[in-house]
Amino acid sequence: MPKNKGKGGKNRKRGKNEADDEKRELVFKEDGQEYAQVLRMLGNGRCEAMCIDGTKRLSHIRGKMHKKVWIAAGDIILVGLRDYQDDKADVILKYMPDEARLLKAYGELPENIRLNEGIAGGGIDEDDDNAGDDYIEFEDEDIDKI
Repeated sequence: MPKNKGKGGKNRKRGKNEADDEKRELVFKEDGQEYAQVLRMLGNGRCEAMCIDGTKRLSHIRGKMHKKVWIAAGDIILVGLRDYQDDKADVILKYMPDEARLLKAYGELPENIRLNEGIAGGGIDEDDDNAGDDYIEFEDEDIDKI
């Protein structure tokens, strides 16, 4: 019979991100770092990201972020460039949507970059007549043909 040497199971490991909700200071890029937008997740702790300098790089999510900070396609991240491999990078930080908007306002991100507005903004225009209508309107003539 094995001895229980741990402090708990997977639910204990899940509950460690309590301090993530509070505001943190905005981190700008330094020398050897670049802003990027995630194109797609590849699995195995890797993602394909388009850097602001126009290069598509294979990015590795560092172990401190792995399974703690969830990264999805379209997220803005800060990557550390490698001196010896130009086509690979390491994910240092994931920016929250409000932080990404601040970076765009400060001019750090170019104006043509598309932020994930659909998740935070709702995506439905209130001024549209049929916003949220899930039915099709028929004219009287169309009903007779059916």
